[in-house]
Amino acid sequence: MGKALRWLLSLVILVGAAGMGAGNASARPAAPQQSDIKERVLAIPGMSFVEEKPYEGYRFLVFNYTQPVDHRHPSKGTFKQRFTLLHKATDRPTVFYTSGYNVTTTPRRSEPTQLVDGNQVSMEYRFFTPSRPQPADWSKLDIWQAASDQHRLYRALKPVYGERWLATGGSKGGMTATYYRRFFPRDMAGTVAYVAPNDVVNKEDSAYDRFFRGVGTAECRSKLNAVQREALVRRDEIVARYQKWADDEKQTFSVIGSADKAYENVVLDLVWAFWQYSLEKDCADVPAATATTDELYDFIDTISGFSAYTDQGLETYTPYYYQAGTELGSPTFRTPHLDGLLRYPGIYAPRNYVPRDIPMHFKNRAMRDVDNWVRHDSQRMMFVYGQNDPWGAEPFRLGKGSEDSYVYTVAGGNHGSNIAGLTAGEKAKATAAVQRWAGVSPAGKPLAPSDKRLDKRDVERHPVLRP
Repeated sequence: MGKALRWLLSLVILVGAAGMGAGNASARPAAPQQSDIKERVLAIPGMSFVEEKPYEGYRFLVFNYTQPVDHRHPSKGTFKQRFTLLHKATDRPTVFYTSGYNVTTTPRRSEPTQLVDGNQVSMEYRFFTPSRPQPADWSKLDIWQAASDQHRLYRALKPVYGERWLATGGSKGGMTATYYRRFFPRDMAGTVAYVAPNDVVNKEDSAYDRFFRGVGTAECRSKLNAVQREALVRRDEIVARYQKWADDEKQTFSVIGSADKAYENVVLDLVWAFWQYSLEKDCADVPAATATTDELYDFIDTISGFSAYTDQGLETYTPYYYQAGTELGSPTFRTPHLDGLLRYPGIYAPRNYVPRDIPMHFKNRAMRDVDNWVRHDSQRMMFVYGQNDPWGAEPFRLGKGSEDSYVYTVAGGNHGSNIAGLTAGEKAKATAAVQRWAGVSPAGKPLAPSDKRLDKRDVERHPVLRP
C-alpha cells in the first residue's frame, strides 16, 4: 500500500513537471477572465453606447451617461452627458480631461495622458449640445453643478479604473479642472491646468492693460494698433462686404444686433487674438495700415474670424458666454488708440452675446472662493502659462497653504503653451511631478511614445471672450 502511494505521488510530480516544462498553461491556475471594456462600462447604471472608432494600441469609445440636471435635487430630471474613453489598460493611471466646451469624438491624447501612458476619459461640459437638458434651465449651469458631473462620472468609472486619476484641461478646460478639485479635492491625485485664467475681481482688469503695454516689441505693438485703428477707419466699406458675405452664407445678426455691431466686436478682438494664437515672429505678417482693403479684410478674418459674432457662431458657445456673465468673469481693456472710432460703448460684454430670454446675474464670490482655495488649501496642482498669452495676465497663484504645487511659464509662449515648451530642467521636473502624482515611476520624460495624430494639440480658435 505504501509503495503504491509513493508511486502514485511520484507520477503526479513527474506529470506536473513535464507539463510545466512544456509550457502547458492548463497546468497552472487559470487567470480570471475580464469582460470586454465596453461591456464593463455599459454594465454601469446610466451608461449607453454611442460608437467606437478603432485606434491602434487603444480602444476609443463614445458613451452617454445619464446625469441629474440638478445634483442638489436629483429627482428633478436628467440629461445625457457625452464622454469618450481612450482605453489603454485598467492597471494604468487615468486622466480626466475636459476642454470646458464640446468633446471631440476624434481620438486625442492630452499631454498628461502621454506622460503617464494612461487611459483618458474626456467629458463634454454640461449645456454644450448634445449634452444639454431639455428644456434648458440655465440656472443649473454653474461651476459646482459641472464639477458634480465630473465627480459622479469619476465615481461610476473608478471601480473599473482603480489606479490613480489626474485631472487636466487647457484654457476653460484648465479652469474646469481647477474648479473640480476645489469642490471634490479627494477625487484626483493631481491636476495639470494649462493657460487657465483666474478673474478674481471681474471689474478690476488693469492687469490686461499692463500686459498689452509690455507684450512683444514696441514695433510690433505699434504695428498691431495701427492696423486695428485702420480697420475702423474703413469700417463702412468692410462692413458692407461683411454683410454681403453673411447674406451669401445665410449668417444672421439677431443676437448682437447688426453686422456693424458684430464688426466692432471682431475688430476689438484683433490685437488680443493675435497674441493669443500667434508668436512674436508672426509680427512680420501683420499688414501695414496702408495695405489694401482686401489685405486688411483677409487679415481680420484670419486673426479674429468674421463668423464669430453671427447668430450661428455665437450659438455654439452660448453656455460659455452665460458662465462668463454669471460666474467666470470676462476681460476688459483700454484702447486709447481707437478713441473716436468706437460706436457702441459697453457692447464688448457677455450679456450681449446671450439671447435676452436667458436671464443672467453675476455672482461675485464664485471666483474669489476658488482663488482662496488654490492659495490656501490646494495640493498637487500644476499651472502652465505662456508668457505672451493675454489670458495669463490674470493667472492662478499659489500661497503658503499650497502643497506640492507649481506654476510654470513658457518663455514667449502663447495660448497653446504646455510642459513640452518649458526649459529642459523645468520640463523634466514638471514631468516627474505628474508621473509621481499618477503613481508611476518618475522618468522625467513621456512614458508613451509620441503619436502625431493622437497627440495633435490644436489651439481651438475662439474670439477673445472665449478662453
